[in-house]
Amino acid sequence: MPYFNGMNMQSIEPPENPGDLDDPVYNPPNDPIVILYQDDDLLVVDKPSGLLHVAGRDPRLWDCLDLRVKKLFPKASIIHRLDRDTSGVVVMGLNKRAHAFVAAQFENKTARKTYVARVWGVMEGEGGHIDLPLASDVENKPRHRVDFENGRPAQTDWEVIGREDNATRVRLFPRTGRTHQLRVHMRAIGHPMLGDVFYADGDALAAADRLQLHAEELRFVHPSTGQECTFIAECPF
Repeated sequence: MPYFNGMNMQSIEPPENPGDLDDPVYNPPNDPIVILYQDDDLLVVDKPSGLLHVAGRDPRLWDCLDLRVKKLFPKASIIHRLDRDTSGVVVMGLNKRAHAFVAAQFENKTARKTYVARVWGVMEGEGGHIDLPLASDVENKPRHRVDFENGRPAQTDWEVIGREDNATRVRLFPRTGRTHQLRVHMRAIGHPMLGDVFYADGDALAAADRLQLHAEELRFVHPSTGQECTFIAECPF
């Protein structure tokens, strides 16, 4: 099974003027986007935290991963998304056939995603399963919440990989792909992610200067070779 960890790969430089550093609406990072892998079918990159995956309607929200990548790879197309403040591995299609083939794996949940997070509090046990339905919090958009009446099914597996004085490092395995799923699930069991501006407060919010959530690993079948490939973006925190 091919394994790629991004060693000695090139990067996509940020725009000369990535945004107004004093803009309270959006302050995109001035960091290069590391290319983990590229061939005729796929482009795999490491998205930095703080960068929108796709552009917003407001011109101040136009700088994003999609547009930065397309400056070098005009045919690159979005297959899946990460939240603005989540960093980590992202795959994009470079032709229609490859896009459709990989997108189908995300749709039917055969593509496997693994995340690393730091959460507030010292968790008990070494692992577990969360099965809580989620829905949009219509009065507090873009937040989501647990909703047993109208929520869509959402499942997450977790395992502890380290403990600190007031925090726990966990590896998360989403079995569904709901918006903010990992963030809402961890808050729901009493362990919000450090630095989460939507779902943490007080000491948990102040404990980190960015959301402590990183898409560490992505696994799927390559559209041309038929082999299962694993792509790794090392956790920056």
